[in-house]
Amino acid sequence: MKLKGRCLSGFFQNIHIVALIFIIGILSSCVTKRNLEYVRDKDKTIKAFNEADIPDYRLKPNDELYIQISSLDDAASNIFSGKDGQQSMYIGSMEPFGASLLSYSIDKEGYLLLPVIGKILVNDKTISQVTGMLKEALTNILSQPIVSVKLVNRFVSVLGEVKSPGHFSYTQDKLTVLDAVGLAGDITDFGNRQEVIMVRNENNKNLRITINLTKPDILASEYYYVRPNDILYVMPLHKKFWDLRQFPYSIILSALTTALLMYTVIK
Repeated sequence: MKLKGRCLSGFFQNIHIVALIFIIGILSSCVTKRNLEYVRDKDKTIKAFNEADIPDYRLKPNDELYIQISSLDDAASNIFSGKDGQQSMYIGSMEPFGASLLSYSIDKEGYLLLPVIGKILVNDKTISQVTGMLKEALTNILSQPIVSVKLVNRFVSVLGEVKSPGHFSYTQDKLTVLDAVGLAGDITDFGNRQEVIMVRNENNKNLRITINLTKPDILASEYYYVRPNDILYVMPLHKKFWDLRQFPYSIILSALTTALLMYTVIK
């Protein structure tokens, strides 16, 4: 009985140590205000960052283009319009699916097929280059042609520790990585703002790029702006393991409290 009493006494004495370690672990795993900040800097003065030279997006097979053509000769330019003139609608006010129905797709060889003009090679060309090519091709067909070309398939995927992960469409020519995070409802408290992974396809290669959103120099980075079909993945903090919404704190604290109470009674 004495040996058994000593064992119980030793066990309950160790409970104090376990409880202390547990409390220290909780305190060290708390998410601080610093973990939630973007582009942080102790210096509060206004700073200017030169925008990185971002190359224009170059078209690829399966890209979809919204093309609006008009001229002084309305009857002739109607050949390039959709049914009942629907293609003259402003693309920014349309849903992506609706815009896709009124767009022209680039085939797998990189060609764009248009009425009257025929096939034009647009692979690896910019939007402005394609606009110039179409305007030149229409010079002998229409009187003073006006050509507007927009990329329809502008999408970005935001995954990981964000409030509303998903696949988002956008119409802006330039969308920042912070804008993309905003589309997903912002990064959660357990998202690692220092480690956001960007997956980008360039020259038929998938690039893995790590972005730190807490540093001000991100504003001058070439990766500050996302490109169509980029993927952003927000890594979780190591502290997510201690998430109060998931970790069974109540059970553990209850067990420690019961053990301490039994130790007090036995002693």
